[in-house]
Amino acid sequence: MCHTDDSRAPAPPQKGAVGTHGPIELVASDGTRLRAHSARPEGRPRGGVVILPDVRGLHPYYEDLAVRFAEAGFSTVAIDYFGRTAGTAPRDDAFDWKSHVARTTPEGIARDVAAAVAFLRAEPDGAARPIFSVGFCFGGSNSWRQSGEGHGLAGCIGFYGGRPMERAAAAIPKMTAPLLMLLAGADQGTPPEEFEQFAAQVRARGLEVESHTYPGAPHSYFDRSFAEHRAACDDSWKRILDFTARHS
Repeated sequence: MCHTDDSRAPAPPQKGAVGTHGPIELVASDGTRLRAHSARPEGRPRGGVVILPDVRGLHPYYEDLAVRFAEAGFSTVAIDYFGRTAGTAPRDDAFDWKSHVARTTPEGIARDVAAAVAFLRAEPDGAARPIFSVGFCFGGSNSWRQSGEGHGLAGCIGFYGGRPMERAAAAIPKMTAPLLMLLAGADQGTPPEEFEQFAAQVRARGLEVESHTYPGAPHSYFDRSFAEHRAACDDSWKRILDFTARHS
């Protein structure tokens, strides 16, 4: 598990006003209804972002993160993975996420991401804006995988994406969007060599992969309660904003 209900996302370097934010419900192409949380800046968005949470699905950290991305100028949707198995009711720390994450499939996650992308593109002028995916742990690897799922994304960003060779490598032959990999140096979940292998295979396809490891940073370092890792959080925001600007 990455972030808890007490975790809160660090703020972007420059905060703009948020226009609207709150819970929404999306419908995937197979008819699944899924929970989501949207946030939109007050002014014209610079782009769109789909947030893929960690193994617990949509919970307060990712609702908060959607607002942080809106402050950074992005129209944002954070999705839940468990509409097919747990419905759309809100959940807390007691939720048995292990039994539900084991029942997710790459195809189901891709359908849920597609529903969020369609929501963002249906906004005024949304069809003309670049859309990026941003994921964490389980969602980090699945965010990179979305480069090959036919969404037309401008880029795919992942924090400490666990087991990318297992969760994302099968999509490499179909990938079209560049990747940003933000990795924790003290993360024991995935060997550094696996991230390097994954990045090398994507680069061999001719796609850009920007990868950065933060020495000493733990898994789930992107949390404003981790004061000792503030520099890593600030640098991660800078890299996200530079990456999205470069690929817009």
